[in-house]
Amino acid sequence: MALIALFVAATSAHATASSPEPKPKPKAAAPAKPAKTPAISKADVRSTAFLIVDEQNADVLLAKQADAAMPIASITKLMTALVVLEADQPMDETLKITAEDRKVEPGSRLVVGASLSRSDLLRLALMSSENRAANAVGRNYPGGIPGLLRAMNTKAKSLGMKATRFTDATGLSNGNVASPRDLVKLVSATSDNDVIREYSTDTEEIVTVGKHLVQYRNTNLLVRKPDWNVVVQKTGFTNAAGQCLVMKTIIEDRPVVMVLMNSFGKYTRVADARRVRKWLEADQRLAYGSVQAARAK
Repeated sequence: MALIALFVAATSAHATASSPEPKPKPKAAAPAKPAKTPAISKADVRSTAFLIVDEQNADVLLAKQADAAMPIASITKLMTALVVLEADQPMDETLKITAEDRKVEPGSRLVVGASLSRSDLLRLALMSSENRAANAVGRNYPGGIPGLLRAMNTKAKSLGMKATRFTDATGLSNGNVASPRDLVKLVSATSDNDVIREYSTDTEEIVTVGKHLVQYRNTNLLVRKPDWNVVVQKTGFTNAAGQCLVMKTIIEDRPVVMVLMNSFGKYTRVADARRVRKWLEADQRLAYGSVQAARAK
């Protein structure tokens, strides 16, 4: 019996040793990670306050301090030109530069006694930010400068520019204030005026001052760039306002209004405009339909 038990045990052990081990079950494949959506980055705008709007559908593309009222410097001249043109005064009427204009702007190539047409003065005010020119057309507005300012402030109210106030025709006064949101409305309104569009984007102009020919250039170098389509524009600078630029331009076949206020350094406002354009062109979906994705970032 002991011999039989020993044989059974040996047989059982041999069977156990020769039985193949069960193959391990293959591990379930880890679920694939969803592809990362490319990060949406905003334009590196360095102006203190700005508002970028797709005018076609009123979408706000970028904004910072859009409702803060601040000095606007020579952006003022857009409103000066708008109310002067709406008064329908003769554009070929000759106006003289006077000592009063010199008090407003001591340094100017428009000497006292120079005579230019209202058209030339408006052109110089818009393209080259000529302060004596702007003051001269303001003096010759019905009711003089006081009448002009009443018209400017009334026009601002009618355009819904709630934070805007004008106290002079040139923008040299720090009392001329508006918010970026207000200035978008002003840019849109002036872009509907053929004369303002032409004069503000003129690259250069030569006028006769006394016995001399004097050349003026546009203060916004972007109007001279063939890859930019600027519809209307105005630059500005005072110590209080900093470097400012407002314009309507066409990007990817869309009308875009840019308001860039209190930029740091002479060329920052132009660099900001270029950065905004590059940002808009880099992702058309972002710029014109998925703005919320950028805001949520």
